[in-house]
Amino acid sequence: MRTGAEYRETLRDGRRVWVMGEGLVADVTTHPATRAMVEEYVLWYDRHRDPAWRDWLLVPPGAKGGALPWAYVAPKSAEDLVGMGRSFAKTLFLSAGNITHTPAYGNLIALGVLTAAQSHGAPLPQIAAAIAYRDRIATSGRFLTFCGGAPIIGQRLRPDPRERVALTLVRETDAGIVIRGRLGMHTSPAYAEDVYVGALTGLQIGGQPASFIVPVAAPGVTTLCRKIAAREGNAFAAPLSSRYDELDGQMWLDDVFVPWESVFFVDLLPEAIPRWLRWHHLYGWLARAEFTLGLALAIADAMGLKEHDATVESVVDLIVTVQTVRSSLIAAERDPDFTPSGYCFPRHAHLAAGGIALFQARQRMAEILRILPGSSLVVAPTDRDLAIPELAPGLEDSFGGGGYSAMQRAALLQLAWDHVSSALDAREAVFEAHASGGLGNWRAWLRRSFPSYNELANAV
Repeated sequence: MRTGAEYRETLRDGRRVWVMGEGLVADVTTHPATRAMVEEYVLWYDRHRDPAWRDWLLVPPGAKGGALPWAYVAPKSAEDLVGMGRSFAKTLFLSAGNITHTPAYGNLIALGVLTAAQSHGAPLPQIAAAIAYRDRIATSGRFLTFCGGAPIIGQRLRPDPRERVALTLVRETDAGIVIRGRLGMHTSPAYAEDVYVGALTGLQIGGQPASFIVPVAAPGVTTLCRKIAAREGNAFAAPLSSRYDELDGQMWLDDVFVPWESVFFVDLLPEAIPRWLRWHHLYGWLARAEFTLGLALAIADAMGLKEHDATVESVVDLIVTVQTVRSSLIAAERDPDFTPSGYCFPRHAHLAAGGIALFQARQRMAEILRILPGSSLVVAPTDRDLAIPELAPGLEDSFGGGGYSAMQRAALLQLAWDHVSSALDAREAVFEAHASGGLGNWRAWLRRSFPSYNELANAV
């Protein structure tokens, strides 16, 4: 797999990226709105060469050829899922769950495309192309992200119902297709190399719904990202939001050529595509929940509340949520399901229950972390305030003591604020409400995947 520096260099590919409020970004590796996230992805790649991370990120020597990153395994057993899950949990925790789409997510998308093509009975050349693309990702580390393809607001309100689609086919050629249109929200398009566009676009070829993969830097592609999450210029006061802003966006396609080997015929609403994606989503949400619990434990100590009954009860509530989701993931990986072609995926009924538990607990978890520190969360100083001679003694008297310096306690409070009271926190809440369909979609997914309706009814 490539190094972080090699990944950084691939982003200098002539891509056309706009960030709302910032304008055209000439180079995403150096622009202030995108540079920090690029460096986080650089670190993601480089960890795979760090001996300290070997046991977490690489398949053990002698298994599957050895040294293969868990991120790029095509799972065929429960053991594969467990190894992949451990690597997701370890890496996603570092950003408190704010980096939801790593290159590992791209491997799961490619697996979904492959299994969708296989289960739909796509032509053999398409299946071969899907296998080749998945293998290319596994050997190169190429970064793929996901867009469902549903029409956005302006398209849905067109007078002619036939035109209420995201994309239109301009023409077909022997080499591929030329398409035009606008695609809605997807995540990390400024940092990915390719985007998988699902079959909800309305694009049909020969009467069949079509999906495809398009490079971000392809001629005619424009990526338009949302405004950056508002944050302090001082990283001490914004330890998360200064580093982990994925920049969700739209993609505009103006007569973009897509070769046939990147076009796939799949079901309009295939279960196969998100088969592994919801698993990764849940690990990201668990990372956020675990980070919240870790902060609550640290704050309880720093604020002298470890023996405070109400604080203990709140911490136990957080533990219940974390352990519920951990148990759901363990069950999903240890009791998996299989595609007809033999790939292994976490059992949906277990995953759905864990996701619903987190959807229902998210607001309560954030509120607990806002309450625990008391009003100190609101008025905590920054490192710059603590460096002012006129303020330093008073701030040390106000925020120091009990084994903590004012600087240490302020750093912890600023971290808590950024985690549950910042624009980045609001972005995460809104994004997760839409990206995977929200609570209603997860409930419907559980309803479809629950296996015991007849068994229970007949047993009664």
